[in-house]
Amino acid sequence: MKYDLINDDLINICKTASVPELEELCEEIRRFLVEKVSKTGGHLASNLGVVELSVCLMRVFDSPRDRIIYDVGHQSYVHKILTGRAAGFDTLRQYKGLSGFPKSRESVHDAYDTGHSSTSVSAAYGMAVARDISGEDHNVVAVIGDGSFTNGVVFEALNNIGANQTKVITILNDNGMSISRNVGALSKYLNKVRSSQKYDQAKHSVKSALGNVPVLGGPLSRGLRTSKQKIKYSVIGEEGHLIEDLGIKYFGPVDGYDIKNLTEILQAAAEYSGPTLIHVLTTKGKGYEWSEKYPRKFHGIGPFDTQTGETSSSSSVSYSKVFGETLTALATRNDKIVAIAAAMGTATGLMPFYEAHEERYFDVGIAEEHAVVFAAGLAKSGYTPVVAIYSTFLQRSFDYLIQDIALQKLHVIFAVDRAGLVGADGETHHGMFDISYFSMIPGMTVLAPADGYQLSEMLEFAVGMEGPVAIRYPRGSCEGKHLRLKRFRGSNSVISDGRDVTILAVGAMLDECILAAEKLRASGIDAGVTNVAVVKPIDSSWADLDTKLVVTVEDNVLRGGFGEGFTAANTDASYDIINIGIPDRFIEHGDIPSLRRECGLDAESIYERTIRYFTGK
Repeated sequence: MKYDLINDDLINICKTASVPELEELCEEIRRFLVEKVSKTGGHLASNLGVVELSVCLMRVFDSPRDRIIYDVGHQSYVHKILTGRAAGFDTLRQYKGLSGFPKSRESVHDAYDTGHSSTSVSAAYGMAVARDISGEDHNVVAVIGDGSFTNGVVFEALNNIGANQTKVITILNDNGMSISRNVGALSKYLNKVRSSQKYDQAKHSVKSALGNVPVLGGPLSRGLRTSKQKIKYSVIGEEGHLIEDLGIKYFGPVDGYDIKNLTEILQAAAEYSGPTLIHVLTTKGKGYEWSEKYPRKFHGIGPFDTQTGETSSSSSVSYSKVFGETLTALATRNDKIVAIAAAMGTATGLMPFYEAHEERYFDVGIAEEHAVVFAAGLAKSGYTPVVAIYSTFLQRSFDYLIQDIALQKLHVIFAVDRAGLVGADGETHHGMFDISYFSMIPGMTVLAPADGYQLSEMLEFAVGMEGPVAIRYPRGSCEGKHLRLKRFRGSNSVISDGRDVTILAVGAMLDECILAAEKLRASGIDAGVTNVAVVKPIDSSWADLDTKLVVTVEDNVLRGGFGEGFTAANTDASYDIINIGIPDRFIEHGDIPSLRRECGLDAESIYERTIRYFTGK
């Protein structure tokens, strides 16, 4: 059977088709995903792994009446296809196109907007409590991966759910992988449970045999329930009761590709009166040769050749690569340097460090708050921790940055990757708040490199400093169009002087500002540019700038950003001030040039905003 994924009523097909027909549908969805994502890029491997699970969820539950929440949302593409959005996949993650994450503005079937990990169970609990208070009758389902499951907030939610016996269905999508290798005791626990298939098989064999015994079969089966618990302990150990000890009924492990069995277990959970957790075993990248072989590469990938799995290569060097190589070299000379990642060691460039200094590399998993406090303990003990976390994920640790790092004046270096606009991942992933949240913390130094050379020099400089330091840098190429700046020694660089206007360009905004200044000079405006490498503390010498206008430009929100800080510090200055930054709203996904134009951060917009000051037009 050939399915029309764009025009067919796929939800109805999921509910009414036979198992063989659904297996055909799953293969059709996989072909569709590979074809579409090969052109747009996106999170492919995680979606290929949950095709059958997503189909079975639609088969058993009644979306949108039943709420289905996909944790993080990397694995929501299949859900989008099944709920009528296949036609939009040509625009997936493109400017003004289909989002790569669940968005309630896109569809009523997206019950909750996600993008950061480990929030689904808490949100599901909130929805379930609201349902119960309102006297309603529907299911609430949270689908969460084993990598996300390591975050502490998940267990805070499960603790409440179990204690209150609230009917929430949690589906643990266990593919044994996250973006980086899963770490920690929970990962080991799940590995042990995965290996307990012999228990699962034995349980079903006994149940089936007893069911065939006339008269006594039923009573014997019920009488063995207590014994089965003892069997489970003996086969998979006491840690196998982790979930049930919280008061939550455990189902599994179950094969994530057995549609018949998976449907039956989901139905059992739907009919159960209390909280349940279904442990589903899947394979990341399932059904496409290259993603099965290289699941981490195909977790989040750009456009690729479907036949070879190869992406178009870029010759440019990234900020993350420069950071990792520089830190590795510094640690070779300084045995007090340690590196900390939060499940993103590869993405933040730390693999060279791990290979050279494994004993000083720590990946704490998806536990950013723990990463920061762990770093505080190391710093208090005389080490120099370097914590590499995406800007958007470090937001989770704001309290700990204040209470555990800054308050104690600890020398911890934060390598804040993916600062500014990140592109296709959109609202949940833009690093547009870090200057604001770091700048308000007393004693925090905030640095922003304009290119890879400056990042390398800043990192070396930061190691020799005292107190907390944040170095924030964007995603992608670190090769600037400007001439190489003079070596960073803790101060800013004047690129050119301007009697009419001085543009203060924060970090990677330098090239756009240089182009804007060139256009202004061509229009008869004497424009100069300064590279703002030190965002905080504010340079006191700027109070004496000999210019008519200062324009600050930053890829951070205006509220609490560099521009506001500069303005507050120079209220008595003789010049006027214009602040340019990301407006006070969330920015959707798209390519960086388009997003910069939308936010007024491209050279043309900076030029137009400045020229209006002089012409009044």
